[in-house]
Amino acid sequence: MAKAFASQGDMTEKTITFDEVGRGVYAFTAEGDPNSGVIIGDDSVMIVEAQATPRLAQKVIERVRSVTDKPISHLVLTHYHAVRVLGASAYGAGQIIMSDTARAMVAERGQEDWDSEFQRFPRLFEGHESIPGLTWPTTTFSESMTVYLGTRRVDIRKIGRAHTAGDAVIHVPDENVMFTGDIVEDRSACYCGDGHFGDWGRTLDAILACEVDAVAPGRGGALIGKEAVQRAIASTRDFVDSTYRPAARVAARGGSLKEAWDAVRAACDPKFADYAIYEHCLPFNVARAFDEARGIDTPRIWTAQRDLEMWEALQG
Repeated sequence: MAKAFASQGDMTEKTITFDEVGRGVYAFTAEGDPNSGVIIGDDSVMIVEAQATPRLAQKVIERVRSVTDKPISHLVLTHYHAVRVLGASAYGAGQIIMSDTARAMVAERGQEDWDSEFQRFPRLFEGHESIPGLTWPTTTFSESMTVYLGTRRVDIRKIGRAHTAGDAVIHVPDENVMFTGDIVEDRSACYCGDGHFGDWGRTLDAILACEVDAVAPGRGGALIGKEAVQRAIASTRDFVDSTYRPAARVAARGGSLKEAWDAVRAACDPKFADYAIYEHCLPFNVARAFDEARGIDTPRIWTAQRDLEMWEALQG
């Protein structure tokens, strides 16, 4: 292949940051790697996103223990992707929360996604032998739910399809902070291979309407202040639109996937080529955009074999 497959060539250790984005609310970030969140309540702690393996989850737990000795009672997973959920067992949380749609996607495609992501991004699966199996929630919700960590209220809700069909956001009202998962990114490519381009903009509008004071995105640094939040939402919107529109134009005239690839690269390279995981995401993004433009609403399941075939067709 002309390029190392996906992120197989990315073996560089990333620098972790642990920023307080509100009183007792933290963003765990690492230079474009998947982020996690920490919400400290009166008597216990909620974690947002588990990381890909129990060993990597320990890095989050170490940061938690640097600021509190309260037990971890809740783990919230914004969607089903392996790099977000397979480290869940490390936290010992009594409740693991997902949307019911996300749980259905674990059942439908969780193993295939695990196999696919392990092949794509080996560095993020450090200690993969410690993964006990697929992560299943103990608690699900249809549209929204509220958890009280003592007196601290945490609202968890679906506000629209975007990165996946089951995306959830987590809002801490007393500090007006939101964890968006991969609906919003900052200086990182959006992974759209399981996404819904036609809905993503409306979902971003719903986040914008919340007028939060800080956002911990799925990847990239913590966004503190409304100006930073608005900038990242605008950048995410531009990335999604710049991917979908060229692919849709090619599909509308009966063009090929390779022609869509060339059109998307022409639109996106000048603006986003230096973003984290850009080259990794682009073939998956184009394939999904081309499918959606041709009327395929439910993203096709990525398998390790389909990944390789698609990569060779576009990046080979």
